[in-house]
Amino acid sequence: MAAETASEREHPKESQRRAAHALDATVQSLMSRPYGGLSPIALALAHADWALHWMASPGRQAVLAQRAVELGSQAWQNVVADAMGASEETPDKDGRFADPSWRSWPYSAIKEGYKALDAWWREAAQHGGGVSRHHQHMVSFFTGQTLDALSPSNWAATNPEVLRAAQASHGRTLREGMHFFLQDLREQMSARADTPAEDLAPLPFAVGKDVAVTPGKVVFRNHLIELIQYSPTTDKVLPEPVLIVPSCIMKYYILDLSPHNSMVKYLVDKGHTVFIISWRNPDASDRDLKMQDYLSSGVLAAMAAAKSRTGAKRLHTVGYCLGGTFLAIAAAALGRLARKKDGRRTAKEQALIPEDLPQLASVILLAAQTDFSEPGELGVFIDEEQLATLRQNMNERGYLSGKQMGGSFVYLASRGLLWGRNTRRYLLGEDDASFDLMSWNADTTRLPARMHSEYLDALFLNNALAAGQYRFAGATVALMDIDAPMMVVATTRDHVSPWKSVYKIHLQTDTHVTFVLAEGGHNAGIVSEPGRPRRSYQIASVEDGSGWIDPDDWKAQAPVVQGSWWEAMHVWLRERSGSPIKPPTMRAEHAVCDAPGTYVMTRYAD
Repeated sequence: MAAETASEREHPKESQRRAAHALDATVQSLMSRPYGGLSPIALALAHADWALHWMASPGRQAVLAQRAVELGSQAWQNVVADAMGASEETPDKDGRFADPSWRSWPYSAIKEGYKALDAWWREAAQHGGGVSRHHQHMVSFFTGQTLDALSPSNWAATNPEVLRAAQASHGRTLREGMHFFLQDLREQMSARADTPAEDLAPLPFAVGKDVAVTPGKVVFRNHLIELIQYSPTTDKVLPEPVLIVPSCIMKYYILDLSPHNSMVKYLVDKGHTVFIISWRNPDASDRDLKMQDYLSSGVLAAMAAAKSRTGAKRLHTVGYCLGGTFLAIAAAALGRLARKKDGRRTAKEQALIPEDLPQLASVILLAAQTDFSEPGELGVFIDEEQLATLRQNMNERGYLSGKQMGGSFVYLASRGLLWGRNTRRYLLGEDDASFDLMSWNADTTRLPARMHSEYLDALFLNNALAAGQYRFAGATVALMDIDAPMMVVATTRDHVSPWKSVYKIHLQTDTHVTFVLAEGGHNAGIVSEPGRPRRSYQIASVEDGSGWIDPDDWKAQAPVVQGSWWEAMHVWLRERSGSPIKPPTMRAEHAVCDAPGTYVMTRYAD
C-alpha cells in the first residue's frame, strides 16, 4: 500500500515535468519564428562570444581603429577620382555597383562609404583568438547578411539606376514594382499548408509539359518512391542500366529539365537504359519515416526493381546531393554484405536489404558529401541549440516545410537570390526571368520530421558516416567497403557541398576514384549540358592503393577540359560497360502510369 502511495505521489511530478517541457518547447518555437526558424539563443551566444573576446582585445581594437582610418581615406580618394573623371573606366567588380551612374555625385560617395563600412565590419567580425570556430562562422556569416541587406543598391532613394528608370518611365517602374510586391505579399499571406495543389499559382514551366518530358513509364511504386524507366531512343543500349538517385530535398526533374538540358535525355540518347527515383513529397502522416526507410524502401528497392524490370545483373548508379550520400551508404552496406564469408544475413539485413540485387558496376556521386566536418555555409545552421529548435518546429507539423528549407538556401546566396531579386522586381519593376531551373527551384518539397532530424544529427552534427559510426541494417557502415569504381563530381562554387569537402571521398575509400571538378554552383554546375558556353572541368583519376593528394595540389595538376563534364561521364560509363544489346522490353504489366508519374505532381503552399 505504501508503494502504491509513493507511486501515486510521483505521478503528478512526472506530469508537471512533461507539461513544463511542452511549455518550454512551445515558447522556444515561437521565439524562433521572427528569425526564420533559427534559434535566437544560438545567435545570442555566438555574438556574445565574439563581443566578449573583442572587448578583451585592446590590441585588436587599435588595429581596427587604424584600419578604419585607412579605409575612410581610400574611400575619399575614390570619390574625388570619380568626381574628377580620373578613375579607371572598368566596371566595378561588385556587380551591384557596375552601372556607370554609381560614379556620379552623390552616389559615388554613398557607394564608397558603404564599401568602406562593409570591408571594416567583415574584418572586425573575423576576430579569431579564442572565439569558438562555430561561433566565429556564425558571426561572420550573419554580419555579411546584415551588410548585404544595408547595401545602397537595395533602396530606391540611394540607387541611381532605380531613380533613372523611374524618371525615364514617369514612375511606371515603381508602380509595377509595388504591384509585384503586393502580389507576392498576398500570395504569402494566403498560403496555407493544406491548400490543394490545383489552387496554387501554376509553375512557369509545367511538369510533364515543359519540363520532365522525356518519355517513359513508372514501373514501380511504393509508399516512398515511384521508379521511372525511360523509353530507349537507340537501336542498341549498353547492357548495364543506369539508376539515378536524386536528392529527396528536391524534385527529381532537376536532372530532366527541358529537352536541351536534360541529363536523363542525354544519357538515353547515348544508349543507356535509364531509371530515376521520384521521391514522395511527404505530409504529416509521414512524420515517422526514418533514414533507413529512405535507404531500404528508396535506394535498395529501386535497385531491385531495376534488375527485375531488365534482367540486368550489373547496374550503374548515380546519386545527386543527399541522394548521393544515400547511395554511398547503400553501396557500402552491399559491399560489406558481399564480403561476409558465411553469406548469412541477420534478421535486420533480411528486413532492410532485398535478396535479389544487381551487382554495382559503378557509383557516381554528384555534389554529394560523405564527410560533413566542413559543410560550408550550411554549418551556420548546425549546432545543438539550432537542431533542438528545428526539431520543435518540425514536431508541430510532422515535417520540415519546403518554404523553410528553401529559405535556408536563400540565406546562403542572399545577395543574388534575395536582394538582387528584390531590386529587380520591386524597384525596377522587372518580372522574374522565366527559365526552367528557376521554375524547378520554386517547386519545393518537404522532409519528414524524423528522417530530417536523424540526417542532421547523425551526418552533420556528429559526422557519423565519416567516423565509421553510422549504422544501417544492424551493422556499422564503412565507405571503405565500396568495391565498385567511383566517379565523384564536385563544383567550384558550391555553397551546399563545398568541393574540398566532397574531395574527402579519397580518404574514405580504397577503390578507383575519378574526380571531376566542374565550373559552376551546386545546381548549375551539375546541369551543364554540352554546348553551353564558358563551361569547363578538371578531371583526374586515383587508382587503387594510390597515396593521398592534397586538394589544392590536385587542382593545380589536373588538366582543364573545355566543355561539358557529361561527355566525360558517358565515356567513363561506356568503358565500364559490356557490348551493346537490344533494349530491354518494357512489359505492359510493369507500367503503373506514364512518366513523370504522380508523386512529382504533389505540391504544398508551405
